[in-house]
Amino acid sequence: MTRVAGIDCGTNSIRLLVADVHPETGELVELDRRMTIVRLGQGVDRTGRLAPEALERTFAACRAYAEVIEELGAERLRFVATSASRDAENREEFVNGVVEILGVEPEVITGDQEAAFSFTGATGELHGDETRLVVDIGGGSTEFVTGNKDVEAARSVDIGCVRLTERHVRHDPPTAEEADAIRADVRAALDLAAETVPIDTAETLVGLAGSVTTVAAMALGLPAYDSEKIHHARISAAQVAEVTERLLASTHAERAAIPVIHPGRVDVIIAGALVLREIVERVGAHEVVVSEHDILDGIALSVA
Repeated sequence: MTRVAGIDCGTNSIRLLVADVHPETGELVELDRRMTIVRLGQGVDRTGRLAPEALERTFAACRAYAEVIEELGAERLRFVATSASRDAENREEFVNGVVEILGVEPEVITGDQEAAFSFTGATGELHGDETRLVVDIGGGSTEFVTGNKDVEAARSVDIGCVRLTERHVRHDPPTAEEADAIRADVRAALDLAAETVPIDTAETLVGLAGSVTTVAAMALGLPAYDSEKIHHARISAAQVAEVTERLLASTHAERAAIPVIHPGRVDVIIAGALVLREIVERVGAHEVVVSEHDILDGIALSVA
């Protein structure tokens, strides 16, 4: 077993996984997994730049993660940066800060690479020969990947819970017109994704990342977030629709009072739920298989 660390820095959150990984079998034993909402993508869709306060929040999380990595004695580290840092004019400032703190250069990966990591992490424990559509709903982008053991087709499109919230939402709760504008963007992006990925032919829909796991936690009626109960839960299309309608009618204060919604996700979960609902309806899925294992696990496996 090789002790490795993987960091996934996205538009909304930065996450760390330290694990022992068998490089041949792909067996992964998790030692530490944590997430910090840093909102690195704050304003990027509008300004094209990473905000100074967003960079400082991210660097503070990196300093905390550096302590964990050293304490657990990880032999190798891979730092992957996704949508927000791909889009920013001043991404060199971000890169230099990460190198100074962690000693490795963040790899600003393409959407296709992001999709492949997500697929590997999400499907490693799933068995059977059915074709799967893995959907990773992030803060700035959403990845669509089909395949069974290996990726057959992948596409990343620029719809994410942070990007869509910043682009369209001005009221709390959103107006019907604002919700419709989000839906229109998602449907256009689904058309784009379908040009590359056969999104309506997969037998199983697998959903990843915070928007999906939060909707699942609400659908399950959990009193507190419980990753063990959420991992591999099956949430029906009707449950996705019901939770989305509940969120659309809620105020910020009402959402903040729901214990399974992370405080850093309260303002963007409506857009995330709308993305998931539109995907479920477009592909005709009866249910979503929810996975807590995702791009982060794929990154850790790639290090080993």
